[in-house]
Amino acid sequence: MMNKKKPELLAPAGDLEKLKIAILYGADAVYIGGEAYGLRAKAKNFDRETMAEGIRFAHEHGAKVYITANIFAHNADFEGMAEYFREVYELGADAVLISDLGVFSVAKEAAPNLEIHVSTQANNTNYQSARMWYRLGAKRVVVARELSLGEIREIREKIPEDMEIEAFVHGAMCISYSGRCLLSNYLSGRDSNKGACAHPCRWKYHLVEETRPGEYMPVEENERGTYIYNSKDLCMIDHIPDLIEAGVVSLKIEGRMKTPFYVGTVIKAYRRAIDDYFEDPALYEKNLSYYMEEVSKASHRDYTTAFYYGKPDGNQQVYTNNSYIRPFDFIGVVTEDSDEAGYAWIEQRNKFSVGEEIEVMPAKGPSFSMTVSEIWDEEGNPVESAPHPQQKLRVKFTEPVHTFDMMRKFISHTE
Repeated sequence: MMNKKKPELLAPAGDLEKLKIAILYGADAVYIGGEAYGLRAKAKNFDRETMAEGIRFAHEHGAKVYITANIFAHNADFEGMAEYFREVYELGADAVLISDLGVFSVAKEAAPNLEIHVSTQANNTNYQSARMWYRLGAKRVVVARELSLGEIREIREKIPEDMEIEAFVHGAMCISYSGRCLLSNYLSGRDSNKGACAHPCRWKYHLVEETRPGEYMPVEENERGTYIYNSKDLCMIDHIPDLIEAGVVSLKIEGRMKTPFYVGTVIKAYRRAIDDYFEDPALYEKNLSYYMEEVSKASHRDYTTAFYYGKPDGNQQVYTNNSYIRPFDFIGVVTEDSDEAGYAWIEQRNKFSVGEEIEVMPAKGPSFSMTVSEIWDEEGNPVESAPHPQQKLRVKFTEPVHTFDMMRKFISHTE
């Protein structure tokens, strides 16, 4: 039996469906955005009704909900902000994530008993700033993604014992320091520090000479062009013991804009890895290749450990394309438990057909493969394929399935 406390697994949830999937697939907590003040303006986000339902669902399943309010506020943003924090607290949110000192002060005054976590956007790179946030009333800091494990360990040693450290362990990396970017605002008018980033770091760039408009000259790393700011994705699933040893108590997955399939796949893999490690470190070591294989079934770029083991070199960037590696299609989600004959209703997400080999990923337990033998539409007619997005279909399964189990199909291509 290990003496160390098992870390929290913290999942992204861009909408209510993703929140439920994240929790059912193993998250201890989720972070969500309301309709204002968060850094994912293009996510569906949560209104008052869905936020209340999400918090209720999480608490019924023993999980927590953190609300993002981590914009860098301008004067006009403060109108109605105090009321928003009071409402979030009354709905039962477990904490809010904040970057801006002014927003912090409003939250502290409006809802003094609401726990505050300081977002990575606040550039939490040292123990002195962490101490200052603690004195102001923060419970947790989300450390900057530019820190090494050694630096995190030193912060842990020099901050109050009851202050917590949260760190990103998986997902997209930002080219700018802890996401504080002006490039999007300058090139597209969309302010990344208010949740509307256009991701210009992933664009393909050319040069245009002033007297030759319309003549695009490539900026080439090689014949395929270059994506000079395009970083690989972070993945620390095979370094969980090092994160725990450094003092990280919350392992955070990036991806509020990602699909339910991404959330379920990644969360389930990290849940298994954490649980295996605390059951027996030797079991964790034995299964390292399995964990990596599982997280790689979700859409991703090549993986990196970023700054955790030292300053990155050129190998942390992808210079030849801005595509994702997508080995599987998310083809459907089960909407009810299967009956005794093995039939269940599903909601289709991508095309699949009778005769195809698919894999079913349940929220709990191992995945299983099967050949699709029967598909029926809502009118009770047999169909050969399911081409229409979000079509309601009845499928015969070879093993029992449950609500929110997901279906995937191997395709192996980039997007």
